Amino acid sequence: MNVTQHNLCPRERSSSSPAATDPITLEIIKAQLVAIPNQIERNIERTAFSPLVYEYKDFAVGLVDPAGRLVAQSRGSLPIFVANALGTAVREGLSILGAENIHDGDVVISNSAAWMGQHLNNVIAYSPIRVEGGLIGFFAVLVHWVDIGGSVPGSCLSSSTVDVWQEGIQLPTLKLIERGMRRSEIFRLIETNTRFPHLLMGDIEAQLGGCEAGRTMMEAIIARYGVAAVREAISIIWRDSEASVETVLRRAPQGRYHASSILDNDGVRLDVQVPVDVDVEIRDGRLTVDFSRLSRQVVGPFNAGRNGGAIAAARIACKYLLAPSTPVNEGDFARLHVEVPEGTFLSAGRGAAIAQSGSMVPTVVDTIMLALGDAFPDRAAAAHHGIYGVHSFYGHNPRSGELFQHLDTVSGGWGATAAADGPGPFRSNGHGDVPDVPVEMQEVFYPYRLIAKRLRPDSGGPGRNRGGLGVEKVYAIAHPCKMIVAFDRTLCPPWGIAGGESGQPAGVEIVRANGEREALTKGERSLGVGDSVHVMSGGGGGYGPAYERKPDAVVNDVRLGYVSAEAAAERYGVVLDAGGAFNSSATEKRRAEMRAARRIGIAHEACDF
Repeated sequence: MNVTQHNLCPRERSSSSPAATDPITLEIIKAQLVAIPNQIERNIERTAFSPLVYEYKDFAVGLVDPAGRLVAQSRGSLPIFVANALGTAVREGLSILGAENIHDGDVVISNSAAWMGQHLNNVIAYSPIRVEGGLIGFFAVLVHWVDIGGSVPGSCLSSSTVDVWQEGIQLPTLKLIERGMRRSEIFRLIETNTRFPHLLMGDIEAQLGGCEAGRTMMEAIIARYGVAAVREAISIIWRDSEASVETVLRRAPQGRYHASSILDNDGVRLDVQVPVDVDVEIRDGRLTVDFSRLSRQVVGPFNAGRNGGAIAAARIACKYLLAPSTPVNEGDFARLHVEVPEGTFLSAGRGAAIAQSGSMVPTVVDTIMLALGDAFPDRAAAAHHGIYGVHSFYGHNPRSGELFQHLDTVSGGWGATAAADGPGPFRSNGHGDVPDVPVEMQEVFYPYRLIAKRLRPDSGGPGRNRGGLGVEKVYAIAHPCKMIVAFDRTLCPPWGIAGGESGQPAGVEIVRANGEREALTKGERSLGVGDSVHVMSGGGGGYGPAYERKPDAVVNDVRLGYVSAEAAAERYGVVLDAGGAFNSSATEKRRAEMRAARRIGIAHEACDF
């Protein structure tokens, strides 16, 4: 098998060199390096044109060194971007153009499927930071471009494309601005290939402004403190992050761990499941994630390239488990090693459909963390809802007659731990904490009303600690339009751990004006006036046997509407009388039955082996 191995953070070590700058100044520089991307993030929020950027915040801002190694990234960046995106684009540019041919005043853009490995809407712009002719690094801004052509409005939303050429225009390392001069032919090319030129060109201006402002702020820091001091601060950022991760890994039990899960299908072959098999090894202060047994590249768009798939998933899991509370940088991944053969659905080859490139990642991250649960029992969590849950509406606005398109994803329950109930509802672990587009704004811009948004009772997995709850949204359609859906994890619901039970899976149900109902997980449907769409996210898995949950906690869950009285009795063994009062004798009897059933089940499992 042809296996590619990645040393994700090769670098020279200089820990033996004497410090050239006093510690207080170094701390100030470090804080400023981290602060600049956050400042630019806020600027982009204020200047972007599309709600996908200024409300949903589908973008990332960061600083990388001359080799494309991550120095700092904005705190609001999506984890899928934090993991690998900015540096990957820069490394592609260096390989194609060479550092000597990226000049002051240049802005380079790329959405290369081969290098980035993410859907084509994710376009990175970066500009060199040079001082006295020397290259110090690059300031980079990734923005999800609202539409870049392709077979459907929004470009990346289809769940049934079969090659990348159906998904939009490809921009493989092009100079959008060269030595400060705009290349008008490239701007015209982009504007011609989008359905929403006003929104997209406005977002691009915000993106370019972010690159310029970030570069200027970095130049000011270098002018104040000097190149040597800034480089020393970067080296310390990396060193400290690596040391922190190494400490956690050396304290963990050494060994090789395995976990598996499944994805429902690839959007085209709806009856073919996609197994996810992951091996993880902890050895000598290093973490190896081995995807050698991963399923092969699929026909539909649920693929990703190596950098946007396998490496991104491994990095996200590494950051969540080993260093969740510190700003991200390349040092976080210095101890991570990824093995992945060519041609899996997370290392897809040239031409593979990748429109839904991020949709599989949350499940893969969950699976990696499941494998590591035994090594980090104090950090282990049951599975979260585990999907993007893409649901998009498009059509023509009845007031203006113009084409509209609105993309959204779900927030759902996260998994419980040994210490607490599962949190949420939150986005997937590939999203981070991106917010919702306000309901009032949606109802002004788009021809539907959101008539309900509520927690789903009983959706959290039962356990000693309960999984977080999913959400139900109900759209009332006021004008004919179309909807595209890409959901998953219905065949592999968010699992519980340590005896906890699974959360409820996600799903979509269309209720027609005539009362007919249709359940849907992937595909496109036409909607008419009077139809309604119920979008339901999954709940998180539970931790520990449900009959061990404190009765007063279950009673409180029932009072708050998180758990029904029926589920309290059936799943938790807590019986309430007709008036809702706690029935201690009936509860004791029911829980004794549940404990006995569990003992029998464990005995049967032992016999199966």
